[in-house]
Amino acid sequence: MGFKSDIEIAQEAKPQDIREVAGKLGLTEDDIELYGKYKAKVDYNLLKQERVSRNPKLILTTAINPTPAGEGKTTTTIGVADALSKLGKNSLVALREPSLGPVFGIKGGAAGGGYAQVVPMEDINLHFTGDFHAIGAANNLLAAMLDNHIHQGNQLGIDPKKITWRRCVDMNDRQLRNIVNGMGKKTDGVTRQDGFDITVASEVMAAFCLASDIADLKARLGRIIVAYNYQGEAVTAEQLKANGAMAVLLKDALKPNLVQTLEGTPAFVHGGPFANIAHGCNSVIATKMAMHFADYVVTEAGFGADLGAEKFLDIKCRMSGLRPDAVIIVATVRALKYNGGVPKDQLNTENLEALEKGLPNLLKHVENITQVFKLPAVVAINQFPLDTQAELNLIKEKCEELGVNVAISEVWAKGGEGGLELAKEVVRLAEQEKEEELQFCYEEELSIKEKINAIVTKIYGADGVDFTKEAEKEIATIEKLGLTKLPICMAKTQYSLTDDQTRLGRPTGFRITVRQVTASAGAGFIVALTGEIMKMPGLPKVPSAERIDVDENGVISGLF
Repeated sequence: MGFKSDIEIAQEAKPQDIREVAGKLGLTEDDIELYGKYKAKVDYNLLKQERVSRNPKLILTTAINPTPAGEGKTTTTIGVADALSKLGKNSLVALREPSLGPVFGIKGGAAGGGYAQVVPMEDINLHFTGDFHAIGAANNLLAAMLDNHIHQGNQLGIDPKKITWRRCVDMNDRQLRNIVNGMGKKTDGVTRQDGFDITVASEVMAAFCLASDIADLKARLGRIIVAYNYQGEAVTAEQLKANGAMAVLLKDALKPNLVQTLEGTPAFVHGGPFANIAHGCNSVIATKMAMHFADYVVTEAGFGADLGAEKFLDIKCRMSGLRPDAVIIVATVRALKYNGGVPKDQLNTENLEALEKGLPNLLKHVENITQVFKLPAVVAINQFPLDTQAELNLIKEKCEELGVNVAISEVWAKGGEGGLELAKEVVRLAEQEKEEELQFCYEEELSIKEKINAIVTKIYGADGVDFTKEAEKEIATIEKLGLTKLPICMAKTQYSLTDDQTRLGRPTGFRITVRQVTASAGAGFIVALTGEIMKMPGLPKVPSAERIDVDENGVISGLF
């Protein structure tokens, strides 16, 4: 008998009424806003309420560099939260919202898999509660007000050739990367070159996810740099008087979304900045609210630990004061063999030699978490049926040499039951006395170049960093704006520790080239772009959208 698809498993589930799920967190019906029977928003003002004095634990899930073989980071995050519930812990999972672009493109959805999913899976992967539409509307309101300001006389002296703000849409659409707009009659606006980003790459999304409350969000939106005037000075959203109206569009979206896992564990799914362009974590408000109501909060960072965990720690934790009590690093035997040079169609065959060649990728991420950031970690092996005992033993042996235990995870097939071994190790790590506090990769007082150099040498293992002439000029501009203390957000391929996605494993003897550096003053970080990273993906030759359909009863198929 064949395996059921994720969507079939999700559709067979019998979810609890969301009011019951809210009750597990001590929330009443007055504390939530219902979006049907299985979704609700929770008022962020509840964070102001006094809670019983306790010591909630924050667990961060990250992974090795992603491969076509799959790792199962979100699935593991959800399964561990369910396993913690089975151990009697008051647990909650905090995830990002999926973007429609990848859902209809190549990656698929982001609601977990197998028997470790959040539901209603279709809603979460599609329009959900409309948060992304609100973020897109706020982004595009700012764009409209910017172009209208120029059309109506350009009192701020904005140079149309130095506009940095782009419109956005939550879809993979390469046709919109570079466009010319404002064509037609004089009343149709000023003709200029422009382009679209995908909504999850918008700075509005990043500011939204890092804001601590509505007032902080409004201030962050106001600081967004949209253009430069003829004197070379930055022009902000606040100068266009746009941030108040933008905050109005976002005031309901800012409330975290409450859903549940297949096993009824409460889940916050809120916000979703791109992980290889922005900082890739769910909202600060949702994470803090999760810790307000639960004793164990399991959350995830985007992509591999070199991108996701680094940004979670150096950006999100630095800004919010959050500190993980333990880190889960997810890997699969198959993905490690792929890193060791085995083609995708041969990954089911035991190959200890290739596994040994691929293992350094995992070990580098383990070293970064435990030795750079000084956090306790466990390696979770997301087990597949054809993994051999010899392969599993080899991974355990190498990780234990670094003082890190390995736990087998079978949450995809068994739900929370398959995550008990991992959950017990997580509890042990989280509740032990901390030998050291979280260390950041760099101090904020360093120069922009020094911070970037710290990331590429310490985290990626590069010999150093090279800056293009354009990047050098942009750094000088940012320094003039007085923004040097902001943390760095590296935009890099997720597939490699280098800026070349074909270099797998743990390469040595390489340098990173930074080709562009931009200030996201509203979000509160500086973006350093490397390689071929772009803010508007395209659809593949055969997009997932071709398989997605709905029948006469409204039942969706093909999401997975």
